Amino acid sequence: MTTQYHNPVLLEDALQGLDIRPEGIYVDVTFGGGGHSRALLDQLNEQGRLFAFDQDQDAHENRIEDSRFQLVAANFSHLSHYLKYHGISSVNGILADFGVSSHQFDQASRGFSTRKEGRLDMRMNQSQALDAQEVLNQYSEEALSELFFNYGELRNARKLANKIVSFRSEDKLETTSDLIRAVQPWVPQRIENKVLAQIFQAVRIEVNDELGVLKSFLEQAAAVLEPGGRLVCISYHSLEDRLVKRFIQSGNFEGREEKDFYGNSLSVLRKVGKLRVPSAHEVQHNSRARSAKLRIAEKR
Repeated sequence: MTTQYHNPVLLEDALQGLDIRPEGIYVDVTFGGGGHSRALLDQLNEQGRLFAFDQDQDAHENRIEDSRFQLVAANFSHLSHYLKYHGISSVNGILADFGVSSHQFDQASRGFSTRKEGRLDMRMNQSQALDAQEVLNQYSEEALSELFFNYGELRNARKLANKIVSFRSEDKLETTSDLIRAVQPWVPQRIENKVLAQIFQAVRIEVNDELGVLKSFLEQAAAVLEPGGRLVCISYHSLEDRLVKRFIQSGNFEGREEKDFYGNSLSVLRKVGKLRVPSAHEVQHNSRARSAKLRIAEKR
């Protein structure tokens, strides 16, 4: 299953960014198909340890049988709690590959893809209550407009929300095709794929509280890294990347850089190197890597 599940993005850049110590303790907070984790384990010696997080039960079919490896069935917003539970107070490096896995996109029943007919679900954690059906059928027109504007960066958010509310007054939105049918007449054909992707993205972010989870994770990551420890983040859209960039630069999410009396940054992290993106060769072999951006930080 693993080979079909996940094609690790920017693998070599991620491993280089972590500056791996063979005896160190590392965390892969987005296990998925285990591609990054397997490569990371290959660089650890017998004393090294790797913890991985994934709230999607499907990912647990890819569990690695290795005494140095521990897979945690939880969202990475619980990073500190579970490390403490396992007796870990600090780590040498943390890797995060955000976004939806290829496996999740390819499973029609999960409702993540604009190209596949499936139930409006979009839950990363399938045991949670809130799903895309509830968002689209129960949220007010104003709430839908706000999430399309804030999470989908759609300029016609009000119109789209209005059309969804009009549609659901006649028929409940149950499938991905229902959602597309509800908005399609108001989406310019020349940019239809892009706009539909933005609509699905906005609903998915709301269902999974992705930005709230990301903020919580970044704050915890900065706390559990030991001095000199590395954080490597791979983002796939501007909302994620903006939060990661600001937090690395300033230690907050507004991008407000605070300095001490001597003009030194109070951020606990410092940027390492430049922004990295996939090569043309990687994109050719893995189209879903196209929008990936990798940033590296080190704890001061």
